[in-house]
Amino acid sequence: MRHFHLLFFGLLFLLFSCTNQDVVKEIPAFSSEIQTESGLTEAELYDKILGMLVGSAIGDAMGAPTEMWSRESINLEYGYVESLDSMIREVSPEGTWIANLPAGGTTDDTRWKILTTEYLLTQKPGELEAKEFAGHILKTYEQSLKKFQKLETSDPEPYEQVMLEVNWLSEWAKVSRPYLDDNLTGYADSLSKFYGGEMVCAGLLYAPALGVFFPGNPEKAYQEGFQLTFFDLGYARDISALAMAMTSAGMKPKATKQDLLASLRLDPEGYFQSRLVGRTSYRILRDALFINQEAKKLDSLPSAMKSGSPALEFAFSQLDQKQQDMPFHAGEIYLQSLTAMIYADFDFKNSLIFLTNYGRDNDTTAALVGGILGTWYGFKALPEKEKNQVLEISKNELGIDLVESAQNLTKHLLKK
Repeated sequence: MRHFHLLFFGLLFLLFSCTNQDVVKEIPAFSSEIQTESGLTEAELYDKILGMLVGSAIGDAMGAPTEMWSRESINLEYGYVESLDSMIREVSPEGTWIANLPAGGTTDDTRWKILTTEYLLTQKPGELEAKEFAGHILKTYEQSLKKFQKLETSDPEPYEQVMLEVNWLSEWAKVSRPYLDDNLTGYADSLSKFYGGEMVCAGLLYAPALGVFFPGNPEKAYQEGFQLTFFDLGYARDISALAMAMTSAGMKPKATKQDLLASLRLDPEGYFQSRLVGRTSYRILRDALFINQEAKKLDSLPSAMKSGSPALEFAFSQLDQKQQDMPFHAGEIYLQSLTAMIYADFDFKNSLIFLTNYGRDNDTTAALVGGILGTWYGFKALPEKEKNQVLEISKNELGIDLVESAQNLTKHLLKK
């Protein structure tokens, strides 16, 4: 009997090992000698694009189990979160579409990166057409409607499943239609009612995917990406474009932390010229820098990342004072994301740990930061366990092939 148990567990181990090896084997090879216009080799370009997609998915998966929770609730049920965990939660259009996913499952934050990547495959490298982005979103929405119309059953479950897809993009479709039709009044009215007229983090959901389309050229990323922020209100457009610029800056050969921060001071649209108000995104950056300056007086890495650290508690309390009415407010998402990266000294996993344990819209903040830092570090440098988990669950449970998406986008950017 003892030998049977050993054989049984040995087979399980081999099966699990083969599964992970299969995931890695699917990662194609690009030339490490041929250099692109960005100064990156083909292999480096691919590594950063895959790093963006997988890094964002890791952040999404880390925050998803406790999305919108308070710190007290997170600590009560999960303790101090430092790794991926299964998500025992209800389904929702913006959340998970499958209940009770294993560790590595993701929400709409990853779906948005994939939808945007698919749109980018229709664009010329270095150029973006905003109306085609609106058309792509509307087409995806209409495809979900067709699925619903084709159902022929009295069983409610298939309808409930498809309605998750339909409702995911319904708010976006209301804005996309008048925008495509050049209906200025209709567009203005629909945008004013987009998710209740709140300044939600629309562009930040897909910003990293647009950033990698302009490798090593943050100003171009800002300028082209700004056109696609037409779902954003007010200074949220500036914030979304800056996140694109920051992602692009991380693709410069030998990019540094200073390069990432410098991209946040770009101002192609002249926001600094605003009379009386000035540039809100810059004030948010200064808030993040101040919080971290004061936190470092209380503790320093690595002890500052421990649960209950005086520095960590101070940073969290300062962010509490800056909370908006909605956790997914663009300004709040931006402040938390910048604070986390600076606090963790731009360490990939520690930045996600900071955001996940802070709570609020923590899958979105962690997905945004995971995408930016995943680009900067590249796929190879991401934590092995977490990246294998999201690759496997994304493909086998959610039908999302992150490797294939990265491969397709890399090949597209390499076209002459």
